[in-house]
Amino acid sequence: MGIATVEPVAVGSVAPTIARHPRAETRAMRAIVKASAGPGLELRDVAMPRIGPRDVLVKVRACSICGTDLHIDRWDGAMRDRVKPPLVVGHEMCGYVVETGSEVRRFREGDFVTPDSHIADWECDVCRKGAPHLCANLRILGVDRPGAYAEYVALPESALWLNDPDLDPAAASIQDAMGNAVYATLAEPVAGASVVVFGDGPTGLGAVATARAAGADLVILVGLSPFLLDIGRRLGADLALDAGRPEVDVVAAIRDLCGSGADVVLEMSGSAKAIRQGLAAVRPGGRYCAFGLPTAPVPLDFNSDIIFKGVRVLGITGRLLWQTWEQMADLLGSGRLNFSPIVTHRLPFSDWRQGFDLLEAPDRRAAKVVLDMER
Repeated sequence: MGIATVEPVAVGSVAPTIARHPRAETRAMRAIVKASAGPGLELRDVAMPRIGPRDVLVKVRACSICGTDLHIDRWDGAMRDRVKPPLVVGHEMCGYVVETGSEVRRFREGDFVTPDSHIADWECDVCRKGAPHLCANLRILGVDRPGAYAEYVALPESALWLNDPDLDPAAASIQDAMGNAVYATLAEPVAGASVVVFGDGPTGLGAVATARAAGADLVILVGLSPFLLDIGRRLGADLALDAGRPEVDVVAAIRDLCGSGADVVLEMSGSAKAIRQGLAAVRPGGRYCAFGLPTAPVPLDFNSDIIFKGVRVLGITGRLLWQTWEQMADLLGSGRLNFSPIVTHRLPFSDWRQGFDLLEAPDRRAAKVVLDMER
C-alpha cells in the first residue's frame, strides 16, 4: 500500500466557496456506512438527510478519523453492543450550512461550523445541573445517530459551534477530538506547573500542545512511537520518553525532573501499565486526569496511590459545552495553540480505506488522518 503524501496544514488558510446542495437534483449522497454487524465499513449511496425545524443541513467540507471509528470498523469493544447497523459513521467534521429549519435562529446559510459529537437533550436533570456533556440521554454522532462521514449531515442547532471562516478545514475538523485534550489539560490551571502526558495518540499530542500554550513550566510526553514522540517534541514537549525501551524507567525519569512527582498527570492512553505509572508519578496533592479507556478492569492500590497521597482524580469524557470550545478558540485565535502537526495525512474522501489502514498500521506513523471532500 502506498503511503499518502503528507501535506502541511496551515491554520488561517482561506475557506473555499461552497456550492448549494443538490436537493432538487438528487436524493442520494455518498457516505461511509456500517452496513451490518461484523468487521468492515462500506462506501455507498444513501438517502439525503432531512432536517426538522430546529436542525441545520451541513455540507461536509472535511472529516477526520477517530479511534472510535477504528473500533466500529473492527467491530470490537463496546461498539459491538452500541452501534445498530446500518448506520452512517463518523463524528469529527466541519462544513458549511446549506439549509436551516424554520425555528433555527443562530445560524444561516454559508456559516462554517463544527459539531460537538455529544448531542445532549438539554432537558434532563444532568443537563439542568450544568453538565450537558454528561447528559442522561446523550447520543453520539456516528454511534447513536447518523454520522459525519457523508456529503451532508443533519444536525441540531444546539450542537453546532461557529468557526472562524479563516480556520483551515483540517484544523476545524479535529476540534471535537482536540476538545478532549483541552478539557483534560485545563480542568485546573497549569501555568507554571509540571505536566506529564501518558499517550502519544492525537489527544495526548493535543494535551502537550495545550499545556505548552497555557504556560506549563515543564511538559513531559510518555509514549511508544518514535514518530509520534517526535511530533510531541515539535508541539512543545521538553522531554519525550519512549516507554517501549527497556532501559527507560518512566517514573524515575519523571521524579528526577519533578522531585516528589508531577503536579499534573494526564492519562490519555488507556494502558493499564501507563495508568499505574501515572498514579505513581503524580506528586502528593497533585491532579490526575483519566481519559484513556482501558480494555479491561485495572487493579489499583487506592490507599497508596490516591488516598494517602491526596490525589485529585478527574474522569474526562467529552468537552464542556461550551466552555472548552471558548477556551480552544481563544488559544487558537491568539496563535499560542496550533494543532497542525497532529494532522499527518490529508486524503480524498474516496481514499477513506487507506486512511483507516494508516491508523491501524503497526509502525504507527500516522496521528490524525483528515478526509477532504474537495480533493
